[in-house]
Amino acid sequence: MPPNRAAILEDLRAKIAELPAGPGVYLFKDVRGRVLYVGKAKSLRPRVKSYFQRSTDLSAKNRELMRHVDALDTIVVGSEAEALILEANLIKEHRPRFNILLRD
Repeated sequence: MPPNRAAILEDLRAKIAELPAGPGVYLFKDVRGRVLYVGKAKSLRPRVKSYFQRSTDLSAKNRELMRHVDALDTIVVGSEAEALILEANLIKEHRPRFNILLRD
């Protein structure tokens, strides 16, 4: 792993430690700021943290995703229902490479 990649992952892990445990949406972005994946969580911290486990424990899709992630944004919402609606809207807006396209 290149030294700068290790530093990026360490910065992301530090950011995850400060995430709230409430519901929300997370966006993984690449080095250019493009959204790669949008996900929802009833508890942001443990859900996002699950992507940073040993790569052998991740699915092939998630291993590939994590090879490209350089940034993380989160949006905290009031309920799981709000997270679901926001996730769907963000997927339609950004059409992330690693999300299954949602259809109305």
